[in-house]
Amino acid sequence: MEKEKVAQYINRKQLLQPTDKVLVALSGGADSVALLRLLQASGYDCEAAHCNFHLRGAESDRDEAFVRQLCVKQQVPLHTVHFDTARTAEERHISIEMAARELRYGWFEEIRQKINADAIAVAHHQDDSVETLLLNLIRGTGINGLRGIRPKNGHIVRPLLCLERKEIISYLNRIRQDYVTDSTNLQDEYTRNKIRLNLLPMMQEINPSVKESILNTAEHLDGASAIYKQGIDEGIKRVRTAEGICIERLMQELAPATLLFEILYPLGFNTAQIGDIYRSLEGQPGKIFTSEHWCIVKDREYLLIEAHRHPIQPALAMEEHVFTPDFVIPRDKNTACFDADKLTHPLLLRPWRQGDSFIPFGMKGRKKVSDYMTDRKFSLLRKEQQWVLCCGEEIIWLIGERTDNRFRIGTSTKRVLTVRLLPAGDSPVTP
Repeated sequence: MEKEKVAQYINRKQLLQPTDKVLVALSGGADSVALLRLLQASGYDCEAAHCNFHLRGAESDRDEAFVRQLCVKQQVPLHTVHFDTARTAEERHISIEMAARELRYGWFEEIRQKINADAIAVAHHQDDSVETLLLNLIRGTGINGLRGIRPKNGHIVRPLLCLERKEIISYLNRIRQDYVTDSTNLQDEYTRNKIRLNLLPMMQEINPSVKESILNTAEHLDGASAIYKQGIDEGIKRVRTAEGICIERLMQELAPATLLFEILYPLGFNTAQIGDIYRSLEGQPGKIFTSEHWCIVKDREYLLIEAHRHPIQPALAMEEHVFTPDFVIPRDKNTACFDADKLTHPLLLRPWRQGDSFIPFGMKGRKKVSDYMTDRKFSLLRKEQQWVLCCGEEIIWLIGERTDNRFRIGTSTKRVLTVRLLPAGDSPVTP
């Protein structure tokens, strides 16, 4: 019965063709073992892939040994790999679960290409889809997070999404196929297991058919999401500009908060952060919000979005020469000329700091660097990238903008120091 149900599901969702070669993700647990046996029984050309993540000590090695024995018995070619998952998680600053996911799916695709397989089959079933939906709902998500697990994503296919966990166990018992059990699945330790062991049983007391109800809702939302995505994509095109998200245009949208959520959630901002960002739109400019990799700045007319980066030190080329009457001062903002004899201290290149001031070329009074940049309508992110060239404690050049009037070339100048801002990637040159 399960075989026919899976075959019909594969056909209905167009997951596989009868002649396809399939790489089966085989952990040794009940779900993946059933997946392999069902696909074999349906006539598919199967190879297996097993990851040893070394997270459960002897159990991890036990699982690998079981998988090897199963593949020998079923005459299935097996590919194995060992990962130092904990180390990868630490190096990438991600959770163990996320590290394992990235490692296994990256490796699965490598093996798929190597053996020229048409698809990678993984053993998610109906219960997994329900748990994923509830987990996303608890954490906070948009409409896409309420669609459950998708049957197909690129080369990844999930033929068992038509079966409940109890149907999988029943099938394995009927064909007398053993499997290994991950002890962590029996512990009320992780959020997903709390949903499986505690939350779902409570929900079933209220509605015995709650899993079916949730999956039906997910099916409806899957169709609605296609229409939703089209509207979101069109909205993003209307509000996004080269400068950033135009706040005025965003607020004219039918559901500005929802559109903002769909723009920022993929960048790692959570629901609470996005709510704070939305509320900041009516406030004064200057607020900064950060996710792991992105920075959002509420500027005057725009929400500025940039990847995290430290101020990049500019490369400068310096050249000193004798001043002659035919010397022409360049009008290029990336080139600055100074009376070399007025430079009595070593030159220092540094990012600007609050409280910095200078006397802009052509002026007599001091001006704060912050006020100068505000007058020039620098964005907050642009301000963060500004550097200054100093002679001792005095700023002689706001790099790429304006020199200080006190160090200008005059009638008494004998030597000129020319400083050029080099294109990114070039090496600095000193006299």
